[in-house]
Amino acid sequence: MHYSYCGNSGVQLPKISLGLWHNFGFADDYGTAREMVIHAFEQGITHFDLANNYGPPPGSAESNFGKILKEDLSSHRDQMIISSKAGHLMWNGPYGDGSSRKYLMASINQSLKRTGLEYFDIFYSHRYDPNTPVEETMQALVDIVRQGKALYIGLSKYPPVQARVAMHYLKERDVPCFIFQDKYSMFNRLPEKDILNITDEFGSGFIAFSPLAQGLLTGKYLNGIPEDSRAANPSGFLQKEQVTALLVDKVKQLNVMAALRGQTMAEMALAWALRDKRVTSLIVGARNLEQLQDNLKALENISFSAEELQQIDAILDGATL
Repeated sequence: MHYSYCGNSGVQLPKISLGLWHNFGFADDYGTAREMVIHAFEQGITHFDLANNYGPPPGSAESNFGKILKEDLSSHRDQMIISSKAGHLMWNGPYGDGSSRKYLMASINQSLKRTGLEYFDIFYSHRYDPNTPVEETMQALVDIVRQGKALYIGLSKYPPVQARVAMHYLKERDVPCFIFQDKYSMFNRLPEKDILNITDEFGSGFIAFSPLAQGLLTGKYLNGIPEDSRAANPSGFLQKEQVTALLVDKVKQLNVMAALRGQTMAEMALAWALRDKRVTSLIVGARNLEQLQDNLKALENISFSAEELQQIDAILDGATL
């Protein structure tokens, strides 16, 4: 495993982190989830990324992770970075969504109880909430750290203007933003425009989710849409109509490049997302052990020549998902 210091902090994160957004809830196979978490840790993945609403059902990914931690990895707690978040809908009623102090405080207490932890290493505001002043949200995060419920604070998916306001508020109170989480891949390069510059300015790390564009940047869709894929699920985040002929053609061209590099498409896509030194880590969400092992192989070749990067840019030609 390769590790990088997270921003200006003294904490190192693995280049590959395991996300429990999908495939780790009560609706999934617990044995497979347990196998992936243990294998990840054995391979040097020390960072596990959760949120209060991960499942399905919401909360169940935290509960399952807490069970795995208690039964298999409890003696290794101090070798792990465990993060969680709050900000999206978690329960019905006026206090189960958003970024108010009321919701964040209730959420972290519930998340700690589900996981059986005394504290989270990182606790995120999962999203910017236009109905809550940024200052209210940030003060709640500051107090969460000062109460010992989290060691570090993170922000997720904040627009650049609000991200800057939030980071300045945190810095002024000596609880700087430790890390910023956002979607980033070959098909979503928006963080290159502003966010990566802002995290660099404030000394925060950056961690990318969906670096494989919900599976599109793999070999899965090269010959149609498999029945068991995310795009085949009408309630999934990747919709069938998003898997366009144009994007598939670009993936086919990229796949040829990956083969010349001795990599799978997924391995090259992950390696590409790590090419920028401002990117601390990538969150991968594997469905099974085989996918996780393939993702880890990306670290065997993370260097690109200038010519390769130019060729990738030419193939992408601004394509977005």
